[in-house]
Amino acid sequence: MLAPDSFATGMDWLLERTVGSGATSVSFGQASFTDLDFADDVSLLAELLELLVLAFELMADEATSLGLEVNWQNTKIQALGRREGVPLTITVKNHEVAVAEEFVYLGSLIHSSVQSTHDINRRSAIAHAAMQSLDNQIWRSRVSTSTKLKYNTCILPICLYGSDCWAVSRTDALQKF
Repeated sequence: MLAPDSFATGMDWLLERTVGSGATSVSFGQASFTDLDFADDVSLLAELLELLVLAFELMADEATSLGLEVNWQNTKIQALGRREGVPLTITVKNHEVAVAEEFVYLGSLIHSSVQSTHDINRRSAIAHAAMQSLDNQIWRSRVSTSTKLKYNTCILPICLYGSDCWAVSRTDALQKF
């Protein structure tokens, strides 16, 4: 098992062994990306489903050599853009892996349509719920307006979390928050 100090180094080694060969990657213009990772959250990127399955299998084998395990219940596959012909589950090393239309990664909703609308709606609903939870305690109370405004500054970051990554369309811009 990896010591906590060496976890990041172990993940780097694991990803290098898994995707370092360049067999799995996604190209955007001149740039090529193999993975996105933060702590123990990893997203493997591939343009072909077959290559992604091979990368999963290799990652699981390499993880075992480090005393790590892939949590197959939390593992998801997502096809971006068109989803015709993509099955509902994929079998990887005798484990069924769900093909997800959407999932939350580092607090942001990633949707297979590659549009930000779904994350914008989710953030708006979370901020609305936060406002409502303060309704009787703060907004309808005799608390001073300056104190109420201080609570309001806690709501805006809830709504705008991840907004720097949104690709806002005209439809999104016309929605009410």
